[in-house]
Amino acid sequence: MALTTEALKGIPLFASLSNDELELLVSVFTEHAFPTGHVIAREGTPGFGFFVIESGTAEVTVRGQERTTYGPGDHFGEIALLDPGPRSATVTASSDMKAYMLSAMEFRPLVHEHPALAWSMIQSVWAMIDHDDD
Repeated sequence: MALTTEALKGIPLFASLSNDELELLVSVFTEHAFPTGHVIAREGTPGFGFFVIESGTAEVTVRGQERTTYGPGDHFGEIALLDPGPRSATVTASSDMKAYMLSAMEFRPLVHEHPALAWSMIQSVWAMIDHDDD
């Protein structure tokens, strides 16, 4: 099963994208398989991509303490698309896992070539921010 535009539409960062923009975005994701125990993202190391889980589960820990478990449809790493700074958590496959990844190296040229895509995403981020103080 491949990543769909409908799956991306359910992710807040991409919620305001048009169908054409979603199709463009889907085309640059790559499929990856991770065996049980594989560390996908390590706390404190630079971020490099955004992941959408298709199947399997992943454990999320912060400073060695379990925080949550991700499963099909969950996503992580969106900040890494904009900021390669250190990861705030470790994500480890707790079962064999299949996920789709959008690397920052693929994402940045895409938004440079398609500024409307970047603008739509900025609108999504703005909608997620609490504006009670405005």
